[in-house]
Amino acid sequence: MEQMSFLEENDALDTLEFTPTRAAGLKRLEAFIPYSAGAYASKRNFDFGPNQRSNISCLSPWVRHRLVSETEILKETLKQHSLRSAEKFIQEVYWRAYFKGWLEQKPDVWFWYKKDLKSVIRQLEKDGRLNQRYEEAVSAQTGIDAFDFWARELVETGYLHNHARMWFASIWVFTLQLPWELGADFFYRHLLDGDPASNTCSWRWVSGLHTKGKNYAARASNIAKFTDGRFAGHMGLASDPLPLTEEREPRLVPAPTGDKHEGEDFALLITEEDGLPETLPIHSKPDQVIGLLATERRSPLEIGQPAREFAKGAMADALQRAQTVFECPADLLDGADWSQSLLEYAQANSVKTIVTAYAPVGPVASALREAKNILAENDIRLLQVMRAHDVSSWPHATRGFFKLKKQIPKLIESLDNS
Repeated sequence: MEQMSFLEENDALDTLEFTPTRAAGLKRLEAFIPYSAGAYASKRNFDFGPNQRSNISCLSPWVRHRLVSETEILKETLKQHSLRSAEKFIQEVYWRAYFKGWLEQKPDVWFWYKKDLKSVIRQLEKDGRLNQRYEEAVSAQTGIDAFDFWARELVETGYLHNHARMWFASIWVFTLQLPWELGADFFYRHLLDGDPASNTCSWRWVSGLHTKGKNYAARASNIAKFTDGRFAGHMGLASDPLPLTEEREPRLVPAPTGDKHEGEDFALLITEEDGLPETLPIHSKPDQVIGLLATERRSPLEIGQPAREFAKGAMADALQRAQTVFECPADLLDGADWSQSLLEYAQANSVKTIVTAYAPVGPVASALREAKNILAENDIRLLQVMRAHDVSSWPHATRGFFKLKKQIPKLIESLDNS
C-alpha cells in the first residue's frame, strides 16, 4: 500500500495558511496580539500539533522575509499589553535580533559551517553507514515516532514548533549521531523561516557549541509533557550526552552601521532578506525597482518546495507593493548570477546607484559582496541601508542573550524613532 503523505493523514488539518504576503502576515499578527501576554507565556512551549497553533504566533516566516517587521510587532504588542505582561513574547522578538547580531559580529561561524557542510556531504558519498543513517533521518524512517513525525511535517509544511526543533536537533546529534551541519542544512533547506543566523546558532546551541559546554538533551518525559501526550513512552534517546566541542574561536568584528543614502537617483533592489521596501530609510523614490532571489543558494542540496515557493511569493508581493507605492516599474531579475544580472541591468538602464536593505551574514550578503566589487569596477555604487531596529540591537549581541535582554527596556523606549 502506498504510504500516505503527512497532510493526507491529517485530512482535518485546520491550521494557519502560510500565505506569503504582507497582508496575510498582518492578519495573523492582529489575530495573535490579544494572546501574546499571559496565554502565550503559559502555553508557548507546548507543541499540540500542526492543527493547533493558537498558542504560538507562527509569525516567523513573515518576519524572516520582513513582510512584517520586528518593530511593527513590538509596537502592536505594546498597544495592548505592558512590557512586563508580554515579556516572554517580546523576548522572542529580540532573540531573532540576538542571533542575527551575534553572527554578524562573528561571521567566521557561518563560513565554517558552509565549509564543513561541503565536507560532510562528501563524507556521505564515502561512508555507507553514515549515509544510511542520514537517509533514514531525512526520510522519516528512524523508528523514533516523534522524530519521524517532525521530519515529515517539516518537509511537507515547511514549519515546526520551536520546541520540536530543539528536540529534533538533539535527537539528530546525540541519538542518531549525525553531523550537526547536515541537520542545520536539512532545516535551512525546508523551513519557510529558514534564516542563516537563527538556524545556525540554534543548532550550535543544542549541540553545545554556541554556549560552550552547555548542550540540550531531548528527554522522552519532556516530549510527552509538552506534546500533550501525543508522543509518549520509551524512545531510546541518548541519556546525558556530552556537548560537542571545537578548538577554533571566531573573530569578533564590529557591528555594521550600513550605508547612507543621500537622495540621488537610484534603483531599489529587493532581496528575500527584506520585503518592506516602502519603509526603508531612503530619502526619495527610486526610479526603478528590481528583485533578486537567493533561495537556491541556501545549500548544495535540493531546496524544499514550500520554502522555495514562500520566498518566491514573498518577493512577488514585495515587488507589487513597491510598484504601487513608488509608481515605477518593478521587475524580478535572473538570480543565477547576481553580479552579471545587476551589471547588465544597470548598464542597460543607465543606473549609477543601486540601493538595497542591509543583508546580514548569509547567501544574500555573499551575493551582494561579490556584486558590489563588479559594479564598482564599472563605476556603479551599491549601497546597503540599515533599519534602526538592527542598528540599536545588534551591538549588544556579542556574548549570551542576557546582555541584550538587559537592554530591552531601553530599546523599547526608542521604538518611536525606528
